[in-house]
Amino acid sequence: MNNLFVDATSITPRVEFNKHENIFRIEGKSLPEDVKNFYSPLIQWLDQYKLDPNPTTNLYIDLEYFNTSSSKMLLIILNKIRDIQKNGNQVLVTWSYPPHDIEIEESGEEFAELLNIPFQFVSKG
Repeated sequence: MNNLFVDATSITPRVEFNKHENIFRIEGKSLPEDVKNFYSPLIQWLDQYKLDPNPTTNLYIDLEYFNTSSSKMLLIILNKIRDIQKNGNQVLVTWSYPPHDIEIEESGEEFAELLNIPFQFVSKG
C-alpha cells in the first residue's frame, strides 16, 4: 500500500498516512475551496487501509482552524476509523487543539461522543 503525503498550504492541512510507519496525521488549517477534491484521496486511502489495517491505528489531528465543510469531511474520516475499530482493531484519535480554543476542543468532544471511539485531548501550548 502506498503512503499518502500532502504538503500543507495556507488553506489546506498537511497530511501523512503511512501504514508501514504507523503514522496517520492531519495538521494545519483546513478551509479548501473544493473540500471534496481535497479530502477524496484521504477517504479513498482509508477505504483501502481498513481492508488490512495495522493492529493499532492512532490518528493524530492537530487543526488550528477548520470550516464547516471540512468538519463534514473529518466526520467521514473518523467514521472510517470507527469502522476499523468495529472490525476488532484498536484505534485512538489524538485531538490536539490550541490552548484556550474552546471551539476546536468542543468540536473534538462532539466527534468523540457521536462516534463513540477513544479520543485523547491534548492542549498544545
